Amino acid sequence: MYENAFNQIERDLRAEEGIGNELDYVEQTSWVLFLKYLHDLETERQDRAELDGKDYTPIIEDDYRWDIWAAPKNSDGEFDHDTALVGDDLIKFVDQDLFPYLASFRQSATGPQTIQYKIGEVFTELRNKFRSGYILRDVLEVIDGLSFNTQAQRHELSQLYETRIRRMGNAGRNGGEYYTPRPLIRAMIKVTDPKIGETVYDGAVGSAGFLCEAYDYMRSDNLSASDFETLQTRTFYGQEKKGLAYIIGIMNMVLHGIEAPNLVHSNTLNENVMDIQEKDRHDIILANPPFGGGERREVQQNFPIRTGETAYLFLQHFIRKLRAGGRAAVVIKNTFLSNTDNASVALRKELLEACRRIHPVCRGRNRRPHFRSIIGSGCQVQRSASPVLRRTHAVLHAHRYLHRRSRRDHTIDTRPIRSVPETDRFTRLSAAQRDLS
Repeated sequence: MYENAFNQIERDLRAEEGIGNELDYVEQTSWVLFLKYLHDLETERQDRAELDGKDYTPIIEDDYRWDIWAAPKNSDGEFDHDTALVGDDLIKFVDQDLFPYLASFRQSATGPQTIQYKIGEVFTELRNKFRSGYILRDVLEVIDGLSFNTQAQRHELSQLYETRIRRMGNAGRNGGEYYTPRPLIRAMIKVTDPKIGETVYDGAVGSAGFLCEAYDYMRSDNLSASDFETLQTRTFYGQEKKGLAYIIGIMNMVLHGIEAPNLVHSNTLNENVMDIQEKDRHDIILANPPFGGGERREVQQNFPIRTGETAYLFLQHFIRKLRAGGRAAVVIKNTFLSNTDNASVALRKELLEACRRIHPVCRGRNRRPHFRSIIGSGCQVQRSASPVLRRTHAVLHAHRYLHRRSRRDHTIDTRPIRSVPETDRFTRLSAAQRDLS
């Protein structure tokens, strides 16, 4: 139903000189979609309040509401071309009035988990790249025809948005930082098997693919009201350093049905892992952290094993963020299991001592680094290295479906060679459990 609308937006954006690639396309589409979503959300809340005989105070003030500046209507409910801003007037309003107003919500919000704070975060990071007010007007009219009112509508919009994110990930430059192939994500989620009441965390959230897929996996039509509330507000948590990825992640979760995502815009590695307490830990960790980067020395001070390799710092963070008895599936560098440098050796030793039932999936086919290695659900290991070596072949055979690739389109074939044992889990041991072992 909405495919034609997205195609029309894409055609309009090709003519916009301020938007030059797939990253710009997703970014600029995101802020317009976000404001339309807010309008539909506020309309729904206002209607609900009227039915309950209660007052409702809108989040967005009158002059900045979607139906005032973006899609004004006449008395017949039709688009009012006489009062709608166009051309330079529209660009001036967006740049000088709308964006500063929305960015101010970051200071006025009561807390970082409120929808007001999310609005402020998004529009503090974003910049309007439209240069033609006429093209922006065309885009606004198309998006005004989209609706977020039903689950089916949000589902279709989320699928179309995911398609654009995937295209962005394949577009070169740094687009791939934000996208992990969805078949790989679903396989990792199936192995960890998150349940209602457990918390799911991604410290390198990117486009929030892991959290969105986990939400779809856990959601069902027969959830009770309390379980649905738990799923919406107290289940999914994430952090993201980069502004564009944070915005895309927020929008992706919103389209999947999570009204106020618990995403924090911050550098995960700035947190000292020795300060992590039990209340900060999570039952499930799903992540594909960045690798190959270099962190500053002051950031490395936050970790017992100091290294400039970003992926190794994230792995230390995840080990300490995992609650005792929890499960995790994390994509790591393909050289992690073979490197002999001090940091790699020390980190492998800590992984064996802090966790049990570790499953190393060793490299993709032909040693390609595309998928890297995965630490996830798998076999029971002891503290010595020899059991790991003896069991590696069986683990690879059981989970090789994560790495088989089609020669034609290079997509992942998720058909399993062997089923994963029900008892296979990547589990963090408490100090007491390690002392008894």
